[in-house]
Amino acid sequence: MNGDEACCEGALAAGCRFFAGYPITPATEVAERMSRRLPDVGGIYIQMEDELASIAAVLGGSWGGLKSMTSTSGPGFSLMMENIGLGYCTETPCVICNVQRAGPSTGLPTLVGQADMMQARWGSHGDYEVIAISPSSPQEMFDFTIRAFNLSEQYRVPVMIMADEVVGHMNERVVIPPEGEIVLTERRRPQVPPEQYLPYRPDPDGVAPMASFGEGYHMHVTGLTHDERGYPIMDAETQAQMIGRLLYKIRHNAEDIVSCDAFHLEDAEVVVTAYGISARSAKRAVMDARRQGLKAGLLKLNTVWPFPERAVRDLAGGVKAMIMAEINMGQMVLELERVVAGRCLVRLVPHAGGATIRPTSILNAIKAALKEAS
Repeated sequence: MNGDEACCEGALAAGCRFFAGYPITPATEVAERMSRRLPDVGGIYIQMEDELASIAAVLGGSWGGLKSMTSTSGPGFSLMMENIGLGYCTETPCVICNVQRAGPSTGLPTLVGQADMMQARWGSHGDYEVIAISPSSPQEMFDFTIRAFNLSEQYRVPVMIMADEVVGHMNERVVIPPEGEIVLTERRRPQVPPEQYLPYRPDPDGVAPMASFGEGYHMHVTGLTHDERGYPIMDAETQAQMIGRLLYKIRHNAEDIVSCDAFHLEDAEVVVTAYGISARSAKRAVMDARRQGLKAGLLKLNTVWPFPERAVRDLAGGVKAMIMAEINMGQMVLELERVVAGRCLVRLVPHAGGATIRPTSILNAIKAALKEAS
């Protein structure tokens, strides 16, 4: 199946039972398959009038007690940003799959891009922390969608799947394991009677148990700065407490959230860092470099936010160069430069979008970096 269809199947396997969305290339196949499959499992599919309404409905579905998601691409992702911020402020678990295309604006609707990465982190206003993961195959679209739901439910936060057009539209074998073998995380439920429940009182890990509307708990959900009761309080002290909670629960648990794959890193002198479809080009380039006697390795970012600082920092001190390959003109490379902090060379292999990065471009960058560092 293709990656978009695999995303749908992963969502269903994770327990998603509500989808609200609006068709947009190249993510439409996620919605199309959801519209057919959700009724089979007792779920609800609704096509909204636009992306603003879609993400609002998803937040409502989650507060109604259902695992909820939407899918979109660049222009729709932009329209969703205000209510994505509402989701972070209200600590509402949900999943947003962005199958990226080349932009800005309408751009190249049917062709690949990876230029929404900084928008995923900083797109809505205010301070908050993001979880975003990036699959590089249809199999990972299935597996990572399950992980996105698990992370969302565990940390009470919207989670983004930052896919891309090639991964969304490529067809590959996808192994769907038996239901009993899929490990799922369910949201933490209140352990106190309704009269004692505070919807934003966190446990020691920073995550507050979450009740659903209609279960007899007193609920107040607002995008205004609010206290542990959910009531609006307009002062700096409450703002500091609320923002502290939003940041702490992700930063404190970052090492449990971050995921990377290593390839030939044991003796690497230059490390290519990549995500999504670009990681596949990078892996081929590393294999070609090895055949030519060059000590290259690959750090594949499965989690892009939080950025894998510890993994990068540990590598930077022992290699000559690190290269970021991405289908944009320089976004995640900024994080790479920040974390490397001068310990080794950092170089970018950019692409403006519309096609994948050729492995030869990355191979040439490996050679140039090694020459420069020698």
